[in-house]
Amino acid sequence: MTTEEEALVRANDRSHVFHSWSVQGAINPMPVAGGLGSEFWDYDGKRYLDFGAQLVNLNLGHQHPALIAAIHAQADRLATIQPALANDVRGELAALVTDAAGESFAKVFFTNGGADANENAVRMARLFTGKRKVMAMYRSYHGSTSTAISLTGDPRRWANEPSDPSVVHFHGPYPYRSPFYSDGPEQETERALEYLEQTIVLEGAATIGAILIETIVGTNGVLVPPPGYLKGVRALCDKYGIVYIADEVMVGFGRTGEMFAYQAHDVVPDLVTFAKGINSGYVPLGGVIISRAIAEYFDDKMFPGGLTYSGHPLACAVGVATFGVFERDGILAHVKDMGERVVEPILKGWLEKHPCVGDVRGVGLFWAIELVKDKATREPLVPFNASGADAAPMAAFVAACKAAGLWPFAHFNRTHVCPPLVITEEELRRGLAIIDDALTVVDRALTVADATTA
Repeated sequence: MTTEEEALVRANDRSHVFHSWSVQGAINPMPVAGGLGSEFWDYDGKRYLDFGAQLVNLNLGHQHPALIAAIHAQADRLATIQPALANDVRGELAALVTDAAGESFAKVFFTNGGADANENAVRMARLFTGKRKVMAMYRSYHGSTSTAISLTGDPRRWANEPSDPSVVHFHGPYPYRSPFYSDGPEQETERALEYLEQTIVLEGAATIGAILIETIVGTNGVLVPPPGYLKGVRALCDKYGIVYIADEVMVGFGRTGEMFAYQAHDVVPDLVTFAKGINSGYVPLGGVIISRAIAEYFDDKMFPGGLTYSGHPLACAVGVATFGVFERDGILAHVKDMGERVVEPILKGWLEKHPCVGDVRGVGLFWAIELVKDKATREPLVPFNASGADAAPMAAFVAACKAAGLWPFAHFNRTHVCPPLVITEEELRRGLAIIDDALTVVDRALTVADATTA
């Protein structure tokens, strides 16, 4: 590619593209020329290991031949059809998804992505229970559409308020920074469930239609629920007649080494939302997996919702191909192996090696490294929701990663390890070595800061 081509891409972007979650005049997005597998590259040919799998959606990597072939084949046969008509790949994918989710599930409502999946799951729960309120965690992200952003707990909600007044936020478990002052995972589970039940009682169980939980909190910390927590949530939902919605938009389809993350916690939700990994974002697709009881409720009642592109054939064809790749290439086993044998021991070693590493946590190819100024006090490297000069230490870390050829996924005082699931062991180790070096840059900065203030 020529410099002129890159300049045109940049000029058109800056003049005409309005970007998400951005101060438009303060950004200068890097033009991307191409990608393959676990890497993408700019117009100068500099390659980056994609350690965020874009937005934790590119599970099968860039330009996977089976997914590209599925798009071509479907486009040649039937490019699109409206959702009121039956379509072969739509039905085939729905069957594959419900089979993977388990015998408790009957149907799939397809959406365009994760936000509208959560919107429609909440709509189903409210109609099914006849109750309006929905509970969601403070440390969460569920999308940016109206109900989804109300459910979101992180600071992106603030600028969109006032939001849906029937949403109630609560604290979920977070052993490293326990809001319940617990001294271990078991006590964290016990106290978090006691608190949740108190909140249900005080809000009025008769008014609460659903509890929506990311099975593993994603962008807001990769918070793996401590043992027994999700089973306790399920029990509370059963006790009080509340629908349990599992948001698996980020962790579904192999990210944790299970097809769905809840399957490792001996729990079955009533509704499961998904997107991202269902087809690696090659064509937008999301959906809601619906339990038999809720599906049967709508057998003689109209569901008041729909989308023009629900179950788009091009998107569904890629989803069907994704299942084939998972089976053929042993993706789930690969993810478990890379997580247990490579990522976990390396990251845990950083707890001793790096003064800036306060905590590491995760499973499969979904990990967080929490950076701190002081291990003893656990003061975050940058303040909560930091920006500008306050975020400079994390910006320096990100810059060091990019300079060395790795595109990280960073949020607040954390960096996440969530590459494509097809990453090779050599690529994974190379990427972790780059992060290791970048953490050393942070360590040195902390040492200089300590010397300056001494």
